Order: sequence, then structure tokens, then C-alpha cells
Amino acid sequence: MSSQRPPLRRSRRNRVVAGVCGGLSEFFGINVFWFRLAFIIALIPGGIPGLVPYFVLWIIVPKDRS
Repeated sequence: MSSQRPPLRRSRRNRVVAGVCGGLSEFFGINVFWFRLAFIIALIPGGIPGLVPYFVLWIIVPKDRS
């Protein structure tokens, strides 16, 4: 039995900056609030630990076509 997951894409509907957190939310089926909170917490120790993964995901995860 395999559950079909949507492909990992940056969200066009649920976005604040680039749709990375919205896309992760749709892919994993977790509320987008938790991904945004995780990135904000990662920004606290100086910014770099939160910005680098966000920008990397922004570059490598394709945009949602719909």
C-alpha cells in the first residue's frame, strides 16, 4: 500500500516570500505555521542558520505550475 504524496514544489497559494514553507507544508502534510516557526527559530542565532537552508530550497525546489 503506497500513499501518493504530491511532488515537492514551492507553493503559489500559500506563500509569504518564495513559497518554500508552503511547499514543504503541502509535501509533508503539516501546517505551514510549524515550518515558518522553524525557520524563524533558526534565524535567532544570527540569521545564517535560517537563511541558508531557505535560499537553497528557494533555488532547488521548482515553482508550482498551478
